[in-house]
Amino acid sequence: MTVVDPADDSATGARTASGSAPFRKLPRLRRLARLLPTPAGTPFTFGYGVILLSTALYTDFGDPATVDRLLRESSTDAAHLVEQPLFVLVASALWIAGGIYSFYGVAFLLVVTALERRVGGARAAGVFLLGHVLATLATELPVAGAVAVGRLPAASMHRLDYGISFGLMACIGALSGLLRPRWKWPLLGVAAAMCAQDLIELVDPLASWGHPIALLTGLACLPLVRDAAGRKSDAAGRRSAGAGRGAALSADRAVPTPLFPPWLPRQYVPARAPQEGAAGGMALRGAGEEPPDGGRAEPVGRAPAEPEAPRHVMGVDDGLHHAHGGEAGPVGVAPRVPGAIPRPRTADGAGEQRRRDADALQTR
Repeated sequence: MTVVDPADDSATGARTASGSAPFRKLPRLRRLARLLPTPAGTPFTFGYGVILLSTALYTDFGDPATVDRLLRESSTDAAHLVEQPLFVLVASALWIAGGIYSFYGVAFLLVVTALERRVGGARAAGVFLLGHVLATLATELPVAGAVAVGRLPAASMHRLDYGISFGLMACIGALSGLLRPRWKWPLLGVAAAMCAQDLIELVDPLASWGHPIALLTGLACLPLVRDAAGRKSDAAGRRSAGAGRGAALSADRAVPTPLFPPWLPRQYVPARAPQEGAAGGMALRGAGEEPPDGGRAEPVGRAPAEPEAPRHVMGVDDGLHHAHGGEAGPVGVAPRVPGAIPRPRTADGAGEQRRRDADALQTR
């Protein structure tokens, strides 16, 4: 039993390095996984690939007589294009020449998946279909014309023609404009070599031009796919920027506690319109009331202090009802009474002394 010191950095580092070794391969595995189609990421390539795999398996392991009949009915030869063009143009693209072991099947998965991830399923399908249709019509319609004028035998109207090679070549041409130079030129080199082989062998003087025409069709779609790829990258950038902005806004919302807690009701009083209460003070408005129309309201945290009680002066009250000389409490500020209050003069000294005291208090 081995005891490892937690403070020993060498042991911890060795254990971390050995434990994280499998995780270092995850980014590479993710990059390799993106080369293959998925139902969510590349629905067109995935669904079309499942159909091609099914027909390829049936071609290799199905009844040979039935397979031969289906291939001939799906052929885009000149006779079928004249009779039922839409059906054979679609049916011929459901088969792979050479079956499950064909090079075209692997190339389809890699090329069309890469194109769909950059431009979307609709545009990838459009490029494939456009290359397949244009190259087929460009090679088969001249055959029908040559047979009509007697330049080719009538058997040329029924030659077997099916597969996905024309659509795949168009996707290669479109994808080459979206790749970096180190991947673009090798891809175009392989495609050009295939086209050159067809032209050198020249098995069919007209049909051998199908692959070069499809490749040029894909190159002609470059403005369309570049615009779609640019919009897709801009949308991804906006989503990432929006996520970062949302995180920043969430951080900005962490503000201090407000000065007035939500559970403390606020009280408002008019700014320059005090209301007289029963004690001569300002009456406060209750919580939840609105300020009067046209007035400015101010939040008040507490009620104002109660006004002081009226002060009594010796011998004088609010209504001057008591006679001079009466008992009084603590003397505050004497009220301002204009002039001296006339008092009856008496002969005794006590009355005169009370008059002088009252006069002195009034003038103080």
